Amino acid sequence: MTTAHALAAPRDAPRDRAALRRDTALALAGATLALLAAAVAACLLAGFGAWYAPKALALFGLGAACVWQGLHAHAPHRRFGAANAITLARLALAALLAAALGEPLASQPGLAWAAVLLATLTAVLDAVDGPLARARGQASAFGARFDMETDALLILVLCALVLQFGKAGAWVLAAGGMRYAFVLAARAWPWLDAPLPPSWRRKTVCVVQIVALIVCLGPIVPPLASGALAAASLALLAWSFAVDIAWLARRHATGVHP
Repeated sequence: MTTAHALAAPRDAPRDRAALRRDTALALAGATLALLAAAVAACLLAGFGAWYAPKALALFGLGAACVWQGLHAHAPHRRFGAANAITLARLALAALLAAALGEPLASQPGLAWAAVLLATLTAVLDAVDGPLARARGQASAFGARFDMETDALLILVLCALVLQFGKAGAWVLAAGGMRYAFVLAARAWPWLDAPLPPSWRRKTVCVVQIVALIVCLGPIVPPLASGALAAASLALLAWSFAVDIAWLARRHATGVHP
């Protein structure tokens, strides 16, 4: 790096951060307006209660606050990026699904299919954001974490919907809570918070988990079959977490620290 470049970097860094914050604020505002319009339309078309839209906005607002707080990890990019915008759309769709909890969905097959279609769209978009970020040179630690946490939220919401539709017992929530239990455990045992190497096994299990839960939601799938499918996918997810925990434990035992 030349002396001129070294001197220019500190002066440009604040402008880069300001540009990133402006671009992110615009993305968040646009997604919030789109979410509000979709929630109001859902209330009018599906007859949801008055609290449906506020529930969706509250959950999305919580996610948006986390996005804003972690935005520094997207540096040195000046733009929020199309890939993160897709992940933000997935977060909004997950918020719409989550707001349906407590609404009278189980007695209305049409709404059940709507939940399946919305969840499917959310899952399909998951296959787009990562490759798009890499293709555009916009990949970052922020984007990877944003994508992972959105997946975790979607799995939790789908588990709760499977329970609400009577397609599996309360035990299905274990799949949705596994990621959050892992995060809490890392506070007591910090070695669990060490970075994990990239893994196709982990990505595949996540996809299988989401697809299995969506299938369970289908009105044509009987509770016996959906319960068996949910149990099998839960066992697969537990195995994947066990593999990662064992790897972290061996790493910790050998004295390797991040």
